[in-house]
Amino acid sequence: MDIAALSMAMAQNNIGSKVGVAVLDKAMETAESAGAQIVQMIDGAAMQRSVTPHIGGNIDISV
Repeated sequence: MDIAALSMAMAQNNIGSKVGVAVLDKAMETAESAGAQIVQMIDGAAMQRSVTPHIGGNIDISV
């Protein structure tokens, strides 16, 4: 294999690695954002439950 072909292969490999890292970084940011939103939803539900603790505590079922 000549030097030019080796250089091209190494450059393509380097670009592929950088793209992979960028995609994983974006996926991690998305997961962190989704996690933060879930925590906000849980906190909001807990706050609502503390304001009206009697709602949703019991289920009446008749057959």
